Amino acid sequence: MKNATLSSHTKNSAPLRFNRNELAGAFGDVGTDLPLIVGVALAAKLDGASVLIMFGVMQILTGLRYRMPMPVQPLKAMAAIVIAQKVNGSVLYGAGLAIGVVMLFFTLTGLIDKLARWVPKCVVRGIQFGLGLQLATLAVKDYVRADGLVGYGLALFAFALTIFLIGNKKYPAALFVIALGLLYTFIFKWNWATVTQQFGLGFPSFHAPHWNDIVSGFFLLALPQIPLSLGNSVLATRQIAEDLFPERKLTVRQISFTYSLMNLLNPFFGGVPTCHGSGGMAGHYAFGGRTGGSVIIYGAFYLLLGLFFGKGFDTITGVFPLPILGVVLLFEGLALMLLLRDLFASSSELPIAVLVGLLASSLPYGYLIGVIVGIILVYLSQRGRANFVSR
Repeated sequence: MKNATLSSHTKNSAPLRFNRNELAGAFGDVGTDLPLIVGVALAAKLDGASVLIMFGVMQILTGLRYRMPMPVQPLKAMAAIVIAQKVNGSVLYGAGLAIGVVMLFFTLTGLIDKLARWVPKCVVRGIQFGLGLQLATLAVKDYVRADGLVGYGLALFAFALTIFLIGNKKYPAALFVIALGLLYTFIFKWNWATVTQQFGLGFPSFHAPHWNDIVSGFFLLALPQIPLSLGNSVLATRQIAEDLFPERKLTVRQISFTYSLMNLLNPFFGGVPTCHGSGGMAGHYAFGGRTGGSVIIYGAFYLLLGLFFGKGFDTITGVFPLPILGVVLLFEGLALMLLLRDLFASSSELPIAVLVGLLASSLPYGYLIGVIVGIILVYLSQRGRANFVSR
């Protein structure tokens, strides 16, 4: 594939590339997104075309806005509650609008900037470590085991293939892993009669959230989501953007603002609540994405799926092997956990980051608890060192 580059002459723009590496990086977050989207849509009985089209549009707009592999993901805490409790779509849309308003308030008042200054880098690393641990555990426990012995063999081959090709720009690992999954699907699971029955043009349907749904959604879904969003979607995403693209000078206010805009728009057109996320950026980057082109390609995949197969997307996506998605998800989690390496030289910060990660990944409201505990421990550590020096 030829390297097609769209250059911009504006000072703050970066080029968009659509080459084989961006194509490979495009699917670096599919292991997280696809199961959550399908699960939420089925549990809340949402319109498949609306969900997929809006998710694709948010990806494309984000890729154009940031011109880097800035991900768009379903809100994970909300998704978990919706799937577990079968929350209806109206309450989900109300929750999306509610969290959009909250994040816009944090942005416009500058509270998001103050939060970024209060939370030390080692605590943010702990949040990333905790999320990576969660993703890796989910990949191994739920996805890799999904198809029994055949699934283990498929996952092992995909894992070895990824290890062999990771970082190879000429032969990107993700393309071969996804191709392996498609080959398995076509041979063992694909049914052309079922697929053709699902074909049909679809468009987003308009929905106006009611006040009662907004209030219910805020307390049931938005409140549990806010700590994770502040920790991972904003602070940790800004940190990993600084790690991978230090020249871009991305701010928490920029991330928070686009986060809020997505959720002020999605509920009116049947889209699931969405956020940015450090795990998604790590996944896109790990498999080759370096510009917004990877996110735009990824968004186009969902947009086309929604336009032409929206009514039966759960049937179509359900045939893709979960062990393959598990391998992609595992490498996304490992990429996040490896960010701890810049704390290895610090005997005080590394244990705090690990503790924050363990709290975040294992407790209810773990991200909020982890952040609070981490800030307190950093403060006590700094105070102890100051007292020692003053003696």
